[in-house]
Amino acid sequence: MIDRAIPPTPDEVLARARELRRQLSGSFREEAVKSLYAEAERVAQRAVSQDGDTRALDFDQRVDHLVTSPWLGLPIMLALLSVVFWLTIAGANVPSAMLAQGLFWIEDQASGLFDAAGVPWWVTGFLWHGVYRGLAWVVSVMLPPMAIFFPLFTMFEDLGYLPRVAFNLDFLFRRAGAHGKQALTMAMGFGCNAAGVIATRIIDSPRERLVAILTNNFVPCNGRFPTLIMLGTIFVGASFAPGFASIAAAAAVVGVVVLGIGFTLLMSWLLSRTILRGEASTFTLELPPYRRPNIGRIFYTSLIDRTLFVLWRAMWTAAPAGAVIWLLANIHWGDHTLAAISAGWLDPLGRAIGLDGVILLAYVIAIPANEIVVPTLVMAYLGAGMMTEMSGLGDLRRLLVEQQGWTMLTAVNLMLFSLLHNPCATTILTMYKETLSAKWATVGALLPLGTAFLVCFLTATLARAFGLGV
Repeated sequence: MIDRAIPPTPDEVLARARELRRQLSGSFREEAVKSLYAEAERVAQRAVSQDGDTRALDFDQRVDHLVTSPWLGLPIMLALLSVVFWLTIAGANVPSAMLAQGLFWIEDQASGLFDAAGVPWWVTGFLWHGVYRGLAWVVSVMLPPMAIFFPLFTMFEDLGYLPRVAFNLDFLFRRAGAHGKQALTMAMGFGCNAAGVIATRIIDSPRERLVAILTNNFVPCNGRFPTLIMLGTIFVGASFAPGFASIAAAAAVVGVVVLGIGFTLLMSWLLSRTILRGEASTFTLELPPYRRPNIGRIFYTSLIDRTLFVLWRAMWTAAPAGAVIWLLANIHWGDHTLAAISAGWLDPLGRAIGLDGVILLAYVIAIPANEIVVPTLVMAYLGAGMMTEMSGLGDLRRLLVEQQGWTMLTAVNLMLFSLLHNPCATTILTMYKETLSAKWATVGALLPLGTAFLVCFLTATLARAFGLGV
């Protein structure tokens, strides 16, 4: 008997094997060979086809012939992505408006009680029209789209489709010097870039994982969709008949998403040939069988692990942002508020890249949470003392186009800037925690920001040179 406290030597293992072999029946070797051949035949029948073979494919094989086809795989993927975005855009409007109405009603009642109790106006304004309004805005804008997007994303994940997406995109990422699994982390970035950065843990190669971390921001997260949807609706959807407006707006957003995937590949290629030079590692991915989605698992993973987790983190960053916005809009220096003075300082730089100072100020304030860009823009343009929304898209269009002089160039460059600019504070902090390096977190913040300024400057310069959109 081998003593388990001491590792057996090779001779002891061989002696034990000989002892066990003597106890086997005489047909053991024959049975083992039969079993091996039967398993090999089963694998060969499923994986190998020959000319004239009329065997029927099983369900997984028939579906995989379509969704991983070199010709149909990517169009099917884009079509499914479009459907997900359309459902998210069309389905989130009503609950988002109802949620905002309820939360802002609470603000009105609470601030009214503070006023009735004689609390100084600046305390009421700071707490309810600053901190609380920032929180209410983020919750009402983020929660409904996430509550739709994340369950749909998780359903595809549970169904077994996402590994097929990685398989379809692997050849593109391999040519860019990155890893095929980066497609999965990129897909997670559509919901939240911080979650996408954490998801890069599935990539074993440190170099390829760092490439995935630094480029995840080039896919738009959920917080940037309100700005993209607003621009797509006002400048693209408004050009079509009402029945096709939402489809045209969704198509515009999908176009921006595809552009973001292109920038992800381009930046991965540049990083792999400069500061993160190296060869792409072999990508081995076993495609799991399709399975019926588990409703309970989808509900828990999408709503508890993702939606509420991301929302809670966004609320922590939105509260101080709301306070800063209120202070900038209510503290005066001379005849102007700090918000107006700051926008004036930034205006020359904004004009150079086809935007203006108010837009740049909104993005500076919105570093903690991209969701508050649009209400901050409206507040600054109207000179209001708190974040403000318009009663409808028609009023918003009149404010931006007729009163503030926005052109198609402004809309295009704002879409580009929204897609390419720096990550939010939560994502930057997550990059630092995942890399344990201030250097790479800084690179992850400045790389997209520099790209955004360069692309917008070139676009504005070319458009003005040809007299387009000015």
